Amino acid sequence: MRVCVCTVVHHPEDARILHRQIRALLDAGHEVTYIAPFRATNSTPWREVSPVDVPRATGRRRLHALRAAHRALAEHAGYADVVLLHDPELLVGLPRAVRRKATVVWDVHEDTAAALTAKGWLPAPLAPLLRPFVRRLEKRAERRHHLLLAEEGYRDRFRLPHPVVPNTTYVAEDAPAAPDDRRVVYVGHLSAARGALDMIETARLVAAEGVLVELIGSADPEIRQALRDAQLEGVLRWYGFVPNDRALRIAEGAMAGLALLHDEPNYRHSMPTKVVEYMARGIPVITTPNPPAVAIVEPSGCGKVVPFTDPMAVAAAIRQLRADPELRTAMGERGHATARARFHWPTQAIPFVHQLEQWAAGATGVAEPQPAPAAGVATDVATKLNGAADAGSPIPPGSGLQGAPDAGLGGAAGLDPATPAGSPGPSRRPA
Repeated sequence: MRVCVCTVVHHPEDARILHRQIRALLDAGHEVTYIAPFRATNSTPWREVSPVDVPRATGRRRLHALRAAHRALAEHAGYADVVLLHDPELLVGLPRAVRRKATVVWDVHEDTAAALTAKGWLPAPLAPLLRPFVRRLEKRAERRHHLLLAEEGYRDRFRLPHPVVPNTTYVAEDAPAAPDDRRVVYVGHLSAARGALDMIETARLVAAEGVLVELIGSADPEIRQALRDAQLEGVLRWYGFVPNDRALRIAEGAMAGLALLHDEPNYRHSMPTKVVEYMARGIPVITTPNPPAVAIVEPSGCGKVVPFTDPMAVAAAIRQLRADPELRTAMGERGHATARARFHWPTQAIPFVHQLEQWAAGATGVAEPQPAPAAGVATDVATKLNGAADAGSPIPPGSGLQGAPDAGLGGAAGLDPATPAGSPGPSRRPA
């Protein structure tokens, strides 16, 4: 099967798109063309994919990127059995040639209409005006295309049943190292609605006690200066964007992982993936009372729940964990065991690939769940697919985007994530 994956909004190393879905397709022996903003993010494509570079849609500057993506899709859809779209914006004005030549699938990452209130670049008065348009777009997409949902809670937005591909993660069989008493981490994009300012204030509250808060992820423009100022004060370390696999290696061993989402409509039925990622790495979780997070953390006993927008409560939870090594070790172990049993991505990878194969073959409906694979199901297909990126790739070798050496972290600490230092990512996917 030949799959054309496209995003202009997400980073090319997005965990769901690249590290889970594309990796699963490659492991199953399928060919992948990946249309994404490689140059705009200084990202190195994996050699196993055929990369196509497009501009990135950021803030209110989106039209140029969307037009470029539509041109790329029209060009490459003729070679694809499935076109997998990750941005709702791509559905607007999707070329008819794409719909005629390939099976189109929209991967629904979020409650698009509810998320409008959390878009810092969107003027607040426009959100209620755009919401009906977004809902109409979703209904039209359901009539014309196949849908994958990232959350069970998204089912109510649609008339028909659609398969759910949840945001889980890779969980090692062996338990990770016990949490330390020095670091608190956050992995993910930084925005006001995701609690970035609360984390900065928390860092100020615990810095004098020898606790370092490490924030690993890109940030909204309106948050970046506050992060730089806090880093200059010495109260936190901000890495900027780091590819997901390496970001989690940095986080491993931390005393706690933060998930301080605000009480936004889009978050009330969306499981924060970072909660599961912390659990998989044996890191105790400190989360706000987002219902899906509470439903995982409290029954498993793997962390603490704190009120929304309350840095004092977050600091108190950190102090409690620091003072009790047995508590944080037990929380880390319980979290890892729960993640291994319930949230190991290879359990979802097989039905995800099977569903796309069914749709490519012209079958309708939702694929039946497949048996969970054994741990380590992901195998290295580099030898088989190593030449894919050079065969007709619109990004030629020697352009700086093919096979660039791995330069360690994805971005220097505190730099603007749009212009990280060095080469930001591996040219070959992890085994």
